[in-house]
Amino acid sequence: MPEPVLELADVRYRYPTGAEALRGVTFAVQPGEHVALAGPNGAGKSTLVLAMAGFVSAAGTIRVAGHTLTPGSARDVRRHLGLVFQDADDQLFMPRVADDVAFGPATMGLEPEEVRARVGEALAAVGLEGYEDREPYHLSVGEKRRAALATVLAMRPQILVLDEPSADLDPRGRRMLIDLLRPMTSTLMVITHDLDLVVETCRRVVVLDAGAVVADGPVREVLSDRALVEAHGLEVPLRLAQGAPDMQGT
Repeated sequence: MPEPVLELADVRYRYPTGAEALRGVTFAVQPGEHVALAGPNGAGKSTLVLAMAGFVSAAGTIRVAGHTLTPGSARDVRRHLGLVFQDADDQLFMPRVADDVAFGPATMGLEPEEVRARVGEALAAVGLEGYEDREPYHLSVGEKRRAALATVLAMRPQILVLDEPSADLDPRGRRMLIDLLRPMTSTLMVITHDLDLVVETCRRVVVLDAGAVVADGPVREVLSDRALVEAHGLEVPLRLAQGAPDMQGT
């Protein structure tokens, strides 16, 4: 098998209050995998993402694209791990959409021509061609979410991590998001408790509860286990409860 693009080994983190947020989290992700990290509110999902990106200092070992995360390597590691926050306003801060998408590639020191090419490529990938001169704060929630995704795609990370990507989206925006994520060939991690989204976009799910991994396996197998999901504050996704096929039609 190829070397995992993401490796977590015994990752632990305590809040300043002493509360344990992550308790020995261990799993690996292969290149090209679509993996969901699911769990109830307070399970430690967002804390784990912040640890993966080096925004909080956790114990244990985190390797991203072959690079071991340390305080000195965090900035380089983040070039390989593209994080799309739940609130798009945390990533959109420039006067024009094109400026936001160009910001990351420009800070990488790329030539202006390459930056422009990446902006066009990323906006096309999320269906926002022609939005270059739009003001981000005038966009709909769904458009903001796709613009924030474009800011990360423009940097061409090896791992794309989306934190609660379907939050606050209307049905049309949610469907557009699913149609965007499903065909992606890059490594994708979706952090969510929207399990129907998981069924439609991911093959594998890691369930986190109280800071620990409680299940890890194929989406249909894990999320069809009513006793398991209900024991950890979740529900069997509607698509599986009704017997609908998952994203692979299996």
